[in-house]
Amino acid sequence: MDLLRGLLQFLRPYRLLAATAFLLIVVAIIIFEYKFLSNFRSAEVSNDSTKPSLGNEEVKKEEKNFLTQPKDKDSSSTPSQDGVAAAVISQAVMIDARPAIVLRGQGKWPDAAKIIFQAQSRLNEAVAKAGLTVNGRPITVFTKTDDSGFNFEAMLPLTAAPEGKLSLIDGAEIGASPSGKALKFQHHGAYEEIEATYEAIAAYLDEKGLDSKDLIIEEYVGELREDDENIDVDIYVFLK
Repeated sequence: MDLLRGLLQFLRPYRLLAATAFLLIVVAIIIFEYKFLSNFRSAEVSNDSTKPSLGNEEVKKEEKNFLTQPKDKDSSSTPSQDGVAAAVISQAVMIDARPAIVLRGQGKWPDAAKIIFQAQSRLNEAVAKAGLTVNGRPITVFTKTDDSGFNFEAMLPLTAAPEGKLSLIDGAEIGASPSGKALKFQHHGAYEEIEATYEAIAAYLDEKGLDSKDLIIEEYVGELREDDENIDVDIYVFLK
């Protein structure tokens, strides 16, 4: 007991020093932990902040790629296919009858361009011999078609029908162009490729649920030449 009291008395002068040292150690630990944890948290925040930034850059790149990426397009697309796409843009019109010089005929599809060209050439000769005045573009009226061939009436519109004349030379006659409600389509390209345009028109009519008559007019824009690979044709499909 006396020994314990003596020890306490011996340590009493060092108690304040020990307490002070303890407090300094605690403060040092707190400061160390604060600085260490602050740096650690800053590093985590810095790393986390860069991730969304990279993600945003990737998103922006993807959005840019999407916006600049062209629409799906067949690499084998040709100008004639572009013309077919344009053909299905229809326009409803009313066709008025006009006096015309007419030449009737028939033919097979492989020779269609040649037959129509020859018919129009004969009409030009008949007009010149009869002294008539053409007032409009040359047209071909298809009155019957099937897989094997077609019946047609080649026509040249006239300013006025000559009085007292119905039949002219070379089988040409004076008549009138058809009239009625029709849908107007367009073909641009070689005449040999017009079949693709008619297929597009048929698909369009089926889609819209429209019924057409057995009556189609081709109106030739510009000079009609047999071997023309770049011809504009206005196509009029008459509706029931």
